[in-house]
Amino acid sequence: MATEFTPFLSLAGGVLIGIAAILLMATHGRVAGMTGILAGVIPPVSADWGWRAAFLIGAIAAPAIYTAIGGSIAFAVPVSAAALAIGGVIVGVGVTLGSGCTSGHGVCGMARLSPRSIVATCVFMATTAITVFATRHIAGGI
Repeated sequence: MATEFTPFLSLAGGVLIGIAAILLMATHGRVAGMTGILAGVIPPVSADWGWRAAFLIGAIAAPAIYTAIGGSIAFAVPVSAAALAIGGVIVGVGVTLGSGCTSGHGVCGMARLSPRSIVATCVFMATTAITVFATRHIAGGI
């Protein structure tokens, strides 16, 4: 499986994620972790579900609008639907046990020098490296 190196697009995406995280922290004092935001709109909803719903709608609508005006997003899912579903469940369990996901710990928590987020992000990255190695070099690419 080939991967593309897109430093400028990656930098632009990182800057936009950082701006969104800063704006949410500045305006609502909240960490922009997608898992926590999503958990607040699933029943039982939290009292501040409005901004959470708006954030999620924006995260979904922005790429849709971008493609509607002619932009293209290179995206491929090179695994089966079953592997995708199993991976989704594993990620769901992981973010529940880790009290957050990569965006919350890696972007917001590490920026605040949170020891818990630094440890969580190191565990995420190590697990990712092991998983990529195992799937590409041991399992032969799933």
